[in-house]
Amino acid sequence: MTRVPDVEAGELTREQKRISEEIASVRGGYVRGPFAIWIRIPEIADTANKLGNALRLHGKLDRRLFELTIAIVARDWSAQYEWFAHMKRGLAAGLPQDLYESLRARRIPEFASEDEKIVYEVVNELIHTKTLSQASYDRALREFGLEGVIELVTDVGFYTMIAMVLNAFDVSVPESVRAGRELLS
Repeated sequence: MTRVPDVEAGELTREQKRISEEIASVRGGYVRGPFAIWIRIPEIADTANKLGNALRLHGKLDRRLFELTIAIVARDWSAQYEWFAHMKRGLAAGLPQDLYESLRARRIPEFASEDEKIVYEVVNELIHTKTLSQASYDRALREFGLEGVIELVTDVGFYTMIAMVLNAFDVSVPESVRAGRELLS
């Protein structure tokens, strides 16, 4: 159960209501996950929503690679809600179920393409060394171009921030999911 109760619709300020409507309009009609926490501080919710939309809706990185990035970050942080919220999107984007099973078990997945392998290695290097070696940077730059590398690194940072918020405030996943094997251990 989450540490922060949802703000009831009747309790929202005018600014919170406006931002909630914007958030819900591109997220299935709901304000969930970290946005349910951030809505208490409208400026943070609004800014995070704009950055999230820039990455999620307008990003140039292939959707499959975007979702792979999120899956790696979610696994590293054991961020249950992040994993739950994005796994279906990743599968729909073309990532195979066995890739998720490998990540869940903390095994290196077998990749269908070189770009997936590069994303995996870059994201893990950033997470574990807190930097990116020149060789990894050059490899990513050749594969994705400068804007692609900027976007990839920003995705890692944004979804790491989300994982931290989700874990710190123990944001819940639906009970039906908690009972299943979809979650991380």
